[in-house]
Amino acid sequence: MSDLLITNIGQLVTNDGRDDDLLGIITDAAVGIRGGVIAWVGSTDAIPTELGTLPMIDAGGIAIVPGFVDAHTHVVFAGDRAHEHAMRLAGATYEEIQTAGGGIYSTVAATRAANLAELVLGSRGRVARMLASGTTTVEIKTGYGLDTETELKMIDALDAIDASLPIDVIRTFLGAHVVAPEYRDDRSAYVDLVAGEMLDAVSDRVDFIDVFCDDVAFSLAETERIIEAGRAAGLPIRLHVDQLSRSGGAALAASVGAVAADHLDHATDADLASLAAAGTVAVLLPGVSLTMQEAPPDGRRFLDAGVTVAIATDCNPGTSYVETMPFIIALAATTSGFTPQEALWSATAGGAAALGLDDRGVIAEGKLGDLVMLNASSYEHLVYRPDGEVVRRVIKRGTPV
Repeated sequence: MSDLLITNIGQLVTNDGRDDDLLGIITDAAVGIRGGVIAWVGSTDAIPTELGTLPMIDAGGIAIVPGFVDAHTHVVFAGDRAHEHAMRLAGATYEEIQTAGGGIYSTVAATRAANLAELVLGSRGRVARMLASGTTTVEIKTGYGLDTETELKMIDALDAIDASLPIDVIRTFLGAHVVAPEYRDDRSAYVDLVAGEMLDAVSDRVDFIDVFCDDVAFSLAETERIIEAGRAAGLPIRLHVDQLSRSGGAALAASVGAVAADHLDHATDADLASLAAAGTVAVLLPGVSLTMQEAPPDGRRFLDAGVTVAIATDCNPGTSYVETMPFIIALAATTSGFTPQEALWSATAGGAAALGLDDRGVIAEGKLGDLVMLNASSYEHLVYRPDGEVVRRVIKRGTPV
């Protein structure tokens, strides 16, 4: 069903509020969807006559929120890094793990070794669980290939997942995740590869280009070289920046008009002012801080600086093996200074903004019919029950999943 009428919604979070009404909540609400697009939103007692013939679901007084938009993940990979996490719990640092041959390089080796069918099988399961927990749009990066052949294999896997599950997959090219192991002694040659042959091979199959700009990855000059090549290829820019140290990446993201800057653990107040002025969305990742046993991102500081904020899982095998956005919403509210309202908005409308998408994250006429029905009468249960089965049903483009 891409046509659907949902009635008797106890609490509808529209994100279409005004002034101090961030979530635009409507009680005793109904939503009409035609052709996968929202055609009408209002009170149950004011449903237009012409919508009365649509297939109908009685929500029974529960709460409905927009579909979650997970704007930062690395969900396509092979292998796992459970032992690495045990090392971290024993005191090993990010740099020590990577130097010992772990970290991103171990995932690169496993992903290169996996065939396409193996890669799709493992990754599709993760994306299916994301969908079941309310994620209706997910951004997924390459970057565990670090050679042209494997980067293309990852994109083939993304295409297969997108075609087989009712979820929108946004593809980001992250050939500049770290320098490939075989190029450790010739960084400039690897930058040339990413900005040349690799980008040429993938540019018409992805939606964004991204670079990990940090001490353990790429310098400012290297980052600029790669993103300028991406811009010339017509790709909007996203950046991993200032995660492990202040590299100046946040300021660079603002200066080049990046759609989003992600991580930002070491961004300064001046960096935040630059992001706000540029309209670059800050994507905060509290799951990473939890896994790496570091101080959580200070969402309050970003929000008070006027920065548009998204939160995301950063689902990856090493530093945030988290698949569910409800858990991230709860974590943002309990550890990162967000109110429950701000956390939910950042996981929906904020995530959409971080992907440059204005057709989702909001329940309003003309937006996609992506909704999440909760096993609760209020959205507050997303924060109240971080480990509960809060999601009852997912609606993707008007179709119950």
